[in-house]
Amino acid sequence: MGDEFPITIFHNPDCGTSRNALEIIRAAGYAPTVVEYLQAGWTRGQLEDLLSRMNARPQDLLREKGTPAAELGLLDPGASDDQILEAMVAHPILVNRPIVVTPRGVKLSRPSEAVLELLDRKPASFTKEDGEVVIPPP
Repeated sequence: MGDEFPITIFHNPDCGTSRNALEIIRAAGYAPTVVEYLQAGWTRGQLEDLLSRMNARPQDLLREKGTPAAELGLLDPGASDDQILEAMVAHPILVNRPIVVTPRGVKLSRPSEAVLELLDRKPASFTKEDGEVVIPPP
């Protein structure tokens, strides 16, 4: 079944939003490929491909909280896309998560229920870790 509608999630198991997005995908009956990018790391080509498919710029994926983004000067208005990409490859924590790839597109799934837009089928409902119940639109 996974080959008919392949899903890849770039996941951080320490992130509640990422865990919730992964569980929404599984609740919909999918068995996604899970890439723990903090361990696997990123290549520049991989990031450029994802950004291109998202129609986004590196700063759109830049995570500020709990990262060295400020110390590296990446929050400065003059920080270039090239600088940000180089830093993301060197420090994978700088990439916000989860990024989900399906045949329907590529998306930073924040909040976690944003992943529903990328799925062909959806769970009837889903309860997030904080107890919030998500009922997908028909």
